[in-house]
Amino acid sequence: MEVFVFGWRIIVGSVIGFFGGALGSIGGGGGGGIFVPMLIFIIGFDHESSAPISKCMVAGAAVATVYYNLKRRHPTLEMPVMDYNLALLIQPMLMLGISIGVSLCLVFPDWIVTILLVIFVIGPLTMAILKGIPIWKKETILKKDVVKCLEYGTVGEESGNKPVSSSSSCGTSMKTNSVISFHANESIGNEAVDQKSIPSFPSNGSLKNINASKQVKVPIYENVYWNELVILVFIWVAFFLLQIAKNETTTCSMSYWILSTMQIPVSVGGSLYQADSLYKGKKVIGSMGIAGMEWKKHQLIIYCLTGLLSGMVGELLRLGSSFILVPFFLELGIAPQVSSATATFIVMFSASLSAIEFYYLTPFPIPYALYFLFVAAIGAFVGQHVGRKMITLLGRPSVIIFVVVFNIFVCTILLGGVGIVDAIEKIELKQYLGFRNLCQRHA
Repeated sequence: MEVFVFGWRIIVGSVIGFFGGALGSIGGGGGGGIFVPMLIFIIGFDHESSAPISKCMVAGAAVATVYYNLKRRHPTLEMPVMDYNLALLIQPMLMLGISIGVSLCLVFPDWIVTILLVIFVIGPLTMAILKGIPIWKKETILKKDVVKCLEYGTVGEESGNKPVSSSSSCGTSMKTNSVISFHANESIGNEAVDQKSIPSFPSNGSLKNINASKQVKVPIYENVYWNELVILVFIWVAFFLLQIAKNETTTCSMSYWILSTMQIPVSVGGSLYQADSLYKGKKVIGSMGIAGMEWKKHQLIIYCLTGLLSGMVGELLRLGSSFILVPFFLELGIAPQVSSATATFIVMFSASLSAIEFYYLTPFPIPYALYFLFVAAIGAFVGQHVGRKMITLLGRPSVIIFVVVFNIFVCTILLGGVGIVDAIEKIELKQYLGFRNLCQRHA
């Protein structure tokens, strides 16, 4: 299928790719679990070609989302909506995990991947649900309180009476409670405001952000952490060059493994640099509030290993790393908007590298990849715009969390179905169902 042929399959696939890009953009850079089944069952690609094309689509959607968020600010704090320091801590080890995961994906049989898919999805899915429900309840309580305050103020104005002290305190409460505490261990009724908070419901009845003085968008040059961005780009380029060099060697040769091993100091060095800066207090992860200012060694190690695991498992299961990253960020107390935006920022680097690695291991039709990349990018841009409007109108940032839950659930069902169908076909044809040999496969 090297020649691009436009037909009904492309039309249906484009619609699915558009909505997959939109949902993935809102939920944090995912969508691979929707793209892969579409490419297999609708377009007609095999498993080997669908995975890298899916990565191209995820990368395109991530680039569009990051571009949309470049000027955006954190909903409550004076910082960008994308946490660059958190990304620099996670991304280097995540890219190493992706490099390992790509190879594992080509070795593991699909039936084992399907079993692992069910096992690994339970944790992130449960984390997201348990985080989303309390936030939704807090938002509901605050919305009711604000409505009562608005009704009280309206009655006072119509009667011509001056508001009593309770009314005045109500107005003050509406302002101070424009955010909802995002701690996982706080009670539902607690409306205390701290640095770990998310915007919820406005005080003017029009469902707009109460903090009118806070800038929602600023110029890009003011909003980007350039030092962190340069380091992230440097790490990506280093991995890219190593991958190019590996392509010039024989698979599983001595030079191949030496170049593969050279990825370790690049990723470990990048994460260690950021971890050391955080540990010594030279940098902070602002989106975590006070918790992002003081660090212990074991915390930093766990976060780096989470990045490594996210890359490995995300590539192996074809779900992408965001299905682990977003629930993990939410569990740290980071606002949904920031969790989604930061995860997408990380995915932009990882998905593009993954597509390149897949191309050298399993070449795929470029015309189709470029077309569906463009479709997913448009869907992501539209998804960001619509998602932001929904949050503003509903006053519920928790919408993002439930989009994440929906994405994980749907992707698990679709990818699980693909794995089951593939296993049944191979059993009927009495084909080999064991582990594949990476060296023989690409020698």
